Amino acid sequence: MKKLIIASNNAHKVMEIREMLKDFHYEILSLHDAGIEIDVEEDRDTFMGNAHKKAEEIYLHLSEEERENTLVLSDDSGLSVDHLDGAPGVYSARYSGEAHNDEANNEKLLKELKDVPEEERGAKFITAMVLLGKDMDIRVTGEAKGRILFERSGGSGFGYDPLFYSSDLEKSFADATNEEKNSVSHRGNALKNLIKELKKIEDRSSL
Repeated sequence: MKKLIIASNNAHKVMEIREMLKDFHYEILSLHDAGIEIDVEEDRDTFMGNAHKKAEEIYLHLSEEERENTLVLSDDSGLSVDHLDGAPGVYSARYSGEAHNDEANNEKLLKELKDVPEEERGAKFITAMVLLGKDMDIRVTGEAKGRILFERSGGSGFGYDPLFYSSDLEKSFADATNEEKNSVSHRGNALKNLIKELKKIEDRSSL
């Protein structure tokens, strides 16, 4: 069985990806599960650039023997707010200056959009995803459109989920179940596109 290493230790993300890829026969591991301690600096100016850099550095970190039967899946995601000309963008995780402080990031976003009317609070989540392996380099993207709420709503999810009102679900991501969110989320849409590409490869190999 091939191993698929997710370039993350985010439990929410790992669970989401495992669920979406359950029909494929991969042993799906987080970085921690795989015993990999590597911190890739996300210094590219695009989501795809960051995603590819992470996947490549982690894949090259593996031994030659491991690379024969291991895939690395990496993504970079962020929030793009129309009123802020696409910010926070690639800086979404460290928008407040402190990496992955969801509370501080949400608080800053609310302050930046203070007094901005609902019709000008359009936003979208974007995911760029890369799957690298021997003779494999799949790159896909996914989006989820909506707007930024005036206050947090919901108790599930992570990141900007409490502030992001999904146009598809007509509720915040943090008010949605995992199944609902996965059906329309940016990462879910990127994974759907990834699955399409993987199925094409499977179909070709079965000919």
